[in-house]
Amino acid sequence: MKRVLSLALAFLLLFGLAGCAAREGAPEYTSERDGPAVVATLFPAWDFARVILGGRGELTLLVPPGAEAHSFEPTPQDLLRIERCDLLIGNGGESEAWLDTLLDGRSGGFRTLLMLDCVEALEEEKKEGMQELRGEDDGDGGIEYDEHVWTSPRNAQKICKAICGELCALDPDGAEQYRANCTDYCAELEKLDAAFREIAAQGRLDTLIFADRFPVRYFVEEYGLDYYAAFPGCADDTEPSARTVAFLIDRVREQDVPAVLYIEYSDEKMADVICADTGCEKRLFHSCHTVSAADLAAGADYLDLMWANAGSVKEALG
Repeated sequence: MKRVLSLALAFLLLFGLAGCAAREGAPEYTSERDGPAVVATLFPAWDFARVILGGRGELTLLVPPGAEAHSFEPTPQDLLRIERCDLLIGNGGESEAWLDTLLDGRSGGFRTLLMLDCVEALEEEKKEGMQELRGEDDGDGGIEYDEHVWTSPRNAQKICKAICGELCALDPDGAEQYRANCTDYCAELEKLDAAFREIAAQGRLDTLIFADRFPVRYFVEEYGLDYYAAFPGCADDTEPSARTVAFLIDRVREQDVPAVLYIEYSDEKMADVICADTGCEKRLFHSCHTVSAADLAAGADYLDLMWANAGSVKEALG
């Protein structure tokens, strides 16, 4: 991977140097676009930027819809797109290690914003009953952070305000529009946040059961909820042991949990087993990490997905 990136970056440097000569002394934006060129690595950042831009500038989603973001490797075309942008919005963290390599060797003058830098990062947590992962004892002892920062609407507000600030600095002519769009969107996030707080306060239970990975620690921390899950958020493992499934089944029975949760693109087998054994229901909690091409074409957005999550959480808490 590092060798591929090094070759790609060398290729970019050749084109970047030629491009710099052509752009030196030129206006910040060409006549081909009205506003900044923005590249977002993940769907949440792309969706936040889309709303704040309000149709101004150019916006690119780097990780294709439905793709596994944790194993994404940029193509030379992706790297060229980044090299020529004005603002790159990444997530940061271990799953975007390729981005560190790119930024270390970049030749362009684009600005960079990482969502992890916009919030107080939380470490991955080893919860009771969570399955031991393959190779878990082979780590270097470094801190692993939960990278799914956007799952808290409060964090989403912070990220949106940071994006707005970057866009205003890049494009003063559009600043009024960006600020107005950001203010309106943050008001919608405030309504979402209030709904989740009410659901958490009125629920019979205060614990969520994830028959799946658990990429929503920022969410449960925000609303004072406890949880049990089969795997941490970025686990490669997808096949739970009988012991893990039995542990979750016991928790469902003990608390009379009405619904267990699963994550998008899950095979749902674990949830099906638990439901068959306990009589509970299964409900989707969409982490908003990525969406399918069909959903994106149909206009799926962060707010719609999170409002649907509100219904799932309400049922799961009883």
